[in-house]
Amino acid sequence: MRRFVAWGIVALALLGLAGFGGWMLTLPSSTATAEAPEVPQAEAEAMLASLKPPKRERPLIAIIGLNDATETTDYIMTAGILRRADIADVVMLATGPGPVQLYPALKAEPDATIAEFDAAHPEGADYVIVPAMSRDDDPAALAWIRRQAEQGATIIGVCAGAKVVAAAGLLEGKRATTHWYYRPRMLKLSPTTQYVPDRRMVSDGKVITTTGISASMPMMLTLIEAIAGRAKAEEVAHGLGVEAWSARHASDAFRITRAFASTVLVNRLAFWRIESFGIRLEPGMDEVSLALVADAWSRTYRSSASTFAATPEPVETRSGLRIIPDEAAGQWANDRMVSTFPDSPPAVALDQTLAAIAARYGSRTTDVVAMQLEYPRGPAR
Repeated sequence: MRRFVAWGIVALALLGLAGFGGWMLTLPSSTATAEAPEVPQAEAEAMLASLKPPKRERPLIAIIGLNDATETTDYIMTAGILRRADIADVVMLATGPGPVQLYPALKAEPDATIAEFDAAHPEGADYVIVPAMSRDDDPAALAWIRRQAEQGATIIGVCAGAKVVAAAGLLEGKRATTHWYYRPRMLKLSPTTQYVPDRRMVSDGKVITTTGISASMPMMLTLIEAIAGRAKAEEVAHGLGVEAWSARHASDAFRITRAFASTVLVNRLAFWRIESFGIRLEPGMDEVSLALVADAWSRTYRSSASTFAATPEPVETRSGLRIIPDEAAGQWANDRMVSTFPDSPPAVALDQTLAAIAARYGSRTTDVVAMQLEYPRGPAR
């Protein structure tokens, strides 16, 4: 029976290749190689001004997540970077009780529900960070984000979180950006929004949006700079392994190409060779590296990443995040474990992970991962 099902899947895939091939020929053969344009100093200063704390001297930052539909790095990396800066109180929220199942990997225990946050902080947050969510129409999330904006919070839509902000009605008539793949969806949800290319971050009043997943890092460093100054941001950047950060971005470098589409197709057709890798959770581990590594290994279309620990209890990371292991296991097969590179800063750990993926699956698969992360390689991360 299994052999029949497997051959049926292969046959269906092959039957669709003619149409797929015709579509693929319409795609660009490669991405553009244009340099990212410089960002005028006045624009950079306006971004920092828009991010000044609106209420408290020590700001309150809330990161909202859907319990079953929130992107891994957008939720974990933003909290990890902000907490290590120690310039604000950072609260990780969920729309309902229970853990937040992240995608494509990891499960986290939030600090509170949005209802509990409202009861504790009726005046609202200073900043609300909205990660990418696989659903952009959750009524509870949209109502809460709108209410926080009405109370004066600065709203930061990270990656495809911009389409959630759009669905909340907060991008009408504003300038914005988002993950390259979700730009049409954002503009469909908010037709009067003006998309801004060639920027990793765009501010318009009290709403800020960013490009893809990896933009969380420069966005959080910019927020730290706005709150606590350049010296503090540089200190945190050094610990992350980041040499420089800004809104510079080359949007044309990120699009579906023939190489991208064909690599995804080939990797998906090899479904019988999908590998599951284990990541050991250790108390005090760097949650930013954990998020980047787990996210990257789960975006190859050839592999997925799962976490394990000796017990099923949440493991507390360096910055106090609580990660729930996928399995309670003392060990994982040595050839099916991946490292979070604990001796390297997170930005370097991501580069080392991409190199490991290239060694196992080839450089084209690494390119597919980097494209999904919207990760511009080089010193300006």
